[in-house]
Amino acid sequence: MAEVMEMLALSPTMEEGTLAEWTKAEGESVAEGDILAEVETDKATMEMESFYSGTVLKLLAEPGQTVRVGDPLVIIGEKGEDISGLLSELGGGGEPAAKAKPADTEAEQAEDAPEASESAPAKTSDVSEAAGNDDGRRIKASPLARKMAEDKGLDLASIEGSGPGGRIIKRDIESAKAAPAKAPRAAAAAPAAELHAAAGISEVPGEQKSLSQMRKTIAKRLVEVWQSTPHFYLTMGIDMAAAMKVRKDINAQLAAAEAGYKVSVNDLIVKAAAAALAKFPVMNTGFAGDSLYAFDEVNIGVAVAIEDGLITPTVRNADQKALGAIAREVRELAGRARDKKLKPEEYSAHTFSISNLGMYDIDEFMAVINPPDAAILACGAVKQVPVVVDGELAVGTRMKLTLACDHRVVDGATGAEFLNELRRNLENPMLLLV
Repeated sequence: MAEVMEMLALSPTMEEGTLAEWTKAEGESVAEGDILAEVETDKATMEMESFYSGTVLKLLAEPGQTVRVGDPLVIIGEKGEDISGLLSELGGGGEPAAKAKPADTEAEQAEDAPEASESAPAKTSDVSEAAGNDDGRRIKASPLARKMAEDKGLDLASIEGSGPGGRIIKRDIESAKAAPAKAPRAAAAAPAAELHAAAGISEVPGEQKSLSQMRKTIAKRLVEVWQSTPHFYLTMGIDMAAAMKVRKDINAQLAAAEAGYKVSVNDLIVKAAAAALAKFPVMNTGFAGDSLYAFDEVNIGVAVAIEDGLITPTVRNADQKALGAIAREVRELAGRARDKKLKPEEYSAHTFSISNLGMYDIDEFMAVINPPDAAILACGAVKQVPVVVDGELAVGTRMKLTLACDHRVVDGATGAEFLNELRRNLENPMLLLV
């Protein structure tokens, strides 16, 4: 019997994915566990495995197409099996949804894709429309039916479905009596011309570009964090002269031993921050609604800039690792981050984050906290600057660190004590080698 394989949630925060490439073609055999496709998620390009064995009977999406988690992606069954009835139920007419061009037929060509399987997480935004009604029963409805019901102002809970398993499909919406129309949605996705007109300014020529899955997630999460988390910032200057000398000596020894890697300033900061977190566990805590969550591990997320945005590979148990081990791990994780090959466990589970723009000659900046962390450390460039030592003007080697804290978890004095411990570690770098 033919089975419909749906888009899977390949990362903890994935709500939709862009099909990058099919690795199986129609007519090819596939075994359970075989790689079916590569999918661009909000974090990386991931391989999607088949849940079924058989023959690929129909590919329901094209490379470059965005598909929501739980929407149909491919049909797998016995070779030569008649799937016309299944295709009719899906409503795609046997063609990938991306080919549906004319506006007046688009809805019919996308008709009645099955809802997400029980194993696929539902989008939070879909709960009120798809997960249930006032008495707690789950409402089964195709994506097109939901869209049509919304446009007509219909309550899905009041409609009896005639599709398989009582699912509400297109014909049920067409035969239902329309209720008063709902208020139009906010014009968040309004075309550029409308946005310019609303602002009372002339339209500026340009090109409107679609957001990548990663950029969509970054935009959504940053707005949520900025609006819900009370940030405060603490900035401190660090004397990096001793740290830079130790780093130079270590790298000379690594080069002589042909180790194949170097220790960066960022590696020193990761090690110093991990040691400080172990001493001040309150900084290694997350906010959990009406309680605080004390993490058992010191896991440092290191922000890495990639083509589509930003990702934070995680150095787990950083307080228990030697400086050289941290340097090798950060280098490896950053390389795979840029290739979009990180596994979910390699960019999640961080308990504290570090963002370093020193390599771009930035003196100092303020970073936005990366949940579930209670703080993030923003690092500027190491520079030679004029300083006063014992009443005499001299040339010093300095770096500015700015700590952003969640005031629901951390108070100013606690953040200041943590920064002082971090400074002690960096200004006495031999402490990081024992």
